[in-house]
Amino acid sequence: MDYILALLGAIFILAAFIGCFLPVIPGPPLGYAGLICAHFTRWGNYEAKILIGIAVAVVMAAILDYVLPLWATKKFGGSRRGIWGATLGMVLGLIFFPPWGIIIGPFVGAFIGEFTDKENRDRALKSAFGAFIGIIFSMGLKLAVVGVIAYYYVKQIFFS
Repeated sequence: MDYILALLGAIFILAAFIGCFLPVIPGPPLGYAGLICAHFTRWGNYEAKILIGIAVAVVMAAILDYVLPLWATKKFGGSRRGIWGATLGMVLGLIFFPPWGIIIGPFVGAFIGEFTDKENRDRALKSAFGAFIGIIFSMGLKLAVVGVIAYYYVKQIFFS
């Protein structure tokens, strides 16, 4: 059973890395599931503070995955239309053009949202760039969390 759990944990963690780029796959939560699988093997013996700390990081990454692109759009001068455009672009990009649509969708959506407002046409590109930066930071955050999870998995399974 230990080998099955260790293998299942490895599969979850590999899927988690893929999920950092494909929004249909919940990267950090899958990685955490892999860590829990490893915890219940004879090799895994994680302290409660590590499991709780990583769980908090996973929840924060999941929340910020949706908030960061919208926040960055606003921070780069996006109006309400730009934020709605980025949100709609993210959803439509995910549905119709995966996996690249999740990156390009918010950019195009924010640009179109701002460009349709005559008063905000001059800042349309800047707002769209903010949406793009938010997506990149969100992916980086998810990669960091999954990287820490992978580190603890490898440390316990192979070096304990």
